[in-house]
This record gives sequence, C-alpha cells and structure tokens, in this order.
Amino acid sequence: MNAFLQKMAGNGKSPPRARWDEIFWAWTGSCLAMAMLVVLDRWSTGSTGFPLIIGSMGASTVLAFGAIRSPLAQPRNLVGGHVVSAIVGVTCCQILPDAPMIASCLAVATAIALMHITKTLHPPGGATALIAVIGGEEIRRLGYMYVLFPCLTATLLMLAVALVVNNIPRNRRYPQFWW
Repeated sequence: MNAFLQKMAGNGKSPPRARWDEIFWAWTGSCLAMAMLVVLDRWSTGSTGFPLIIGSMGASTVLAFGAIRSPLAQPRNLVGGHVVSAIVGVTCCQILPDAPMIASCLAVATAIALMHITKTLHPPGGATALIAVIGGEEIRRLGYMYVLFPCLTATLLMLAVALVVNNIPRNRRYPQFWW
C-alpha cells in the first residue's frame, strides 16, 4: 500500500504558466472559432435540427488553440478523433437504444480504443461519443448525420481558424504534423 501511495505523490514539478502572448493567441483563436460556429449554427440551421455546437467542440478549442504543440491537437487528431467517436457513439446508440447506460460505457470505451488504433486520439472525442448517446432526442434523431453535422463540419471550421490564427505570430507553428 505504501508503494502505491508513493506513486500517487508524483515526483515532477508543475510546468510554468503560459506566456502572455500564448494566452492572448489561445483566447483569440478559441473566441473566433466558437463565434464562427455560433453564427454559422444560427444562420444555417434554424429549425433543421442540425446543431453545429456540441460540448466537445469547446474542449477541442482548448487543444487547438491552447495546446497547439500537443499531438492530441493536430489536424488528424482533431478531425479524425471526432469523426471516429461520432460513428462509434451513433452505432452504440442505435444498437442499444433502450440501454443508454450500457451504450454510453461502450461508446466512450470503444471510441478511445478506435482512436488509439487509428492514431486519432483526441480527448474531446470521448465526449462526442457520449453526446451521441445521451445528447437528447434532437441528436439521436440525426443518426449518422451527426457525424457530418456537427462533428465533421464543426471540426473542419475550427481547423480552418486554427490554421490562420495559430500561424499569425512568428513563434507559433500549427500544425506540427498533418498525418
């Protein structure tokens, strides 16, 4: 038990706070990306039932603008992680429509496994899979359209903003890799 507690204590130091310019560009990029999604959502969807904003997109902005050097924030992971997870989530929801607790567990765990297999690990993808199962009637009604709207569409828009904003300052470079 003592060895276990020693492992839990950690042995490293906390990294330094981000520089002010990094904070500024993370704020600017995430604000622009979310504003673009909100405006496009209100303009294009109206009462169609195709939302462009889901909770996991907010989490993706943290990576795409606040941790641009992370492998989890790169285009393959950003887009692929959401798409893979959305497919898994919708599939679990359709296979187990009357068992959302089981479908939720299977959706998140399977999404993580498939993101690892496809080298598209993106933590907000777990939320994307879960939202497909528990996101309410509007999301369930979309079925596999959920993969396209909001998941693929929103991540491509976010990627476009990230490619512009993250490359404005000379000391920032995004992406680190594409594939």
